[in-house]
Amino acid sequence: MKIRHFIIVGLLCSMFFPAAAIAEIKIGFVNAIKLMDQAPQFKRAITSLNTEFAGRQQELIDAGQDLKDRIDRFNKDAQFMSEAKAQKKSQKIRQKQREFQREQEAFQKDYNIRHTEELNKIQKSIRRVIQDIVRIDGYDLILSEGVVWASESIDITDQVLSRLEWQ
Repeated sequence: MKIRHFIIVGLLCSMFFPAAAIAEIKIGFVNAIKLMDQAPQFKRAITSLNTEFAGRQQELIDAGQDLKDRIDRFNKDAQFMSEAKAQKKSQKIRQKQREFQREQEAFQKDYNIRHTEELNKIQKSIRRVIQDIVRIDGYDLILSEGVVWASESIDITDQVLSRLEWQ
């Protein structure tokens, strides 16, 4: 009985679908991970960010080493200090540790903000290139994330990459 209803519903639906709905659909696939790994804009952005933040990063490395040296010196000298002096130095070291941690967090936050800005610019470029390809080649649907597998015949990632190199 259920099979008969299924067949009847299927036949009725097929009668009401226009021929245009059954026409061939052109689908493409873009591998977003490959784009991010190989896009020249992404490589330039990372290099630029590393250059932009290199000075601050080196300052943090130096401050971290200085803090470590202070802690080592304190641990060696604490047994020869009075309790009051040892407590005072310990407080200064904890204060320096908190300052260092705040500086690290500020650096990381600033870096992440700039990284996100650059990533958004690159994603806009990629979107524009894909939209150009869609317009020129007449794609009806472009898939990207969440695809388990895509045939090479519909993969347009290399085409997108080559156009990104022109920009």
